Amino acid sequence: CNSVVDGNVEEVPSKKVIMFNPPLYKQCYQFVKNLVEQHQPKKVADLGCGAVCLLAILKYQKCIEELVGVDINEGILKWSGSRLSPCVGDHLDPRELDLAITLYHGSVLEKECRLLGFDLAACIELIEHFDSEDLAKFPEVVFGYMSPAMIVISAQTLNSIPCFLVQMQVQTWALDVASRYSYLVEFIGVGESPTGAEDVGYCTQIGVFRKKAEAAGLANLEHHGEHLLKLHVVIYLVYREVSRLRQKYQVGLRQHELEPEFIAPGNRTGKFTSDLPVPVLTEDDKAMEMAPQPFCIEDEFYVLLKRIIAYPRLGHLCGNVEKLREFLGDMIELNCDSSAVKVDLNDCSDF
Repeated sequence: CNSVVDGNVEEVPSKKVIMFNPPLYKQCYQFVKNLVEQHQPKKVADLGCGAVCLLAILKYQKCIEELVGVDINEGILKWSGSRLSPCVGDHLDPRELDLAITLYHGSVLEKECRLLGFDLAACIELIEHFDSEDLAKFPEVVFGYMSPAMIVISAQTLNSIPCFLVQMQVQTWALDVASRYSYLVEFIGVGESPTGAEDVGYCTQIGVFRKKAEAAGLANLEHHGEHLLKLHVVIYLVYREVSRLRQKYQVGLRQHELEPEFIAPGNRTGKFTSDLPVPVLTEDDKAMEMAPQPFCIEDEFYVLLKRIIAYPRLGHLCGNVEKLREFLGDMIELNCDSSAVKVDLNDCSDF
């Protein structure tokens, strides 16, 4: 890039843009959706709901009986509210439970009695826009007054410099809030940091807060809750890895980088091949390259559990394929011998 200053052309360094696919906010929405599927909350609130994208996803979760969105921008609520109306085909798959959806024009920094008694409150990419005064008010209202059973808060850290310092600040803030209001918090994230910035961690930090059991003698319940959260993390990581591999496979098909091999009439398999330059691999990439490759039979896409467990974080959480299979249970469809995750190659709605 060039700029002209006093008639002289000066070279201006271009700003490097990092693209995530899917975008980070969509990955956060998927995280919340998976959390809802795991914990089956009945009452869910989206604080700072904006264009109601998350609510539009969650309205299809049949465990939910009440959805509430809150945003300070009245105009965007009026413009986006129609997205939550019943669709033409909804009667083909009727809900067993009635669903009430309500949008409130207001601030998440003000106490509102209509937001009491919720099972889950989500706050996606909002707190990074608060100033120090708002950030001080937020815990008192959400954790102290609303006090939902579970709270999910995400915050981007990549756009701040230095990133590592901001990430630590977010986690320090979250731990302090959890301690003050009797919550447990666990950190995860979406958007792995770019090459050369691995110390940053995830580009969007996610804190999952669960209210502590108040009655004595519920230590086993706490342990069970920790197990459920771990289970949710495993399911989320498997969803993400399988979705990424399927997308890569589809791109390979479109670019004719797939070499088909016909093993029987109407039964086609394929393996990843490419003439593109070999990229620089991270340690995670190297581990995955050594693992069995995904394959496709007709329109079914398969990812072997031996490959999934090679993903370092899943290997750390599960330890072995048998434990991973136990974690997946009935949450994710496996093939007939339970050796691979099976998804429709062309239907992305299952993720």
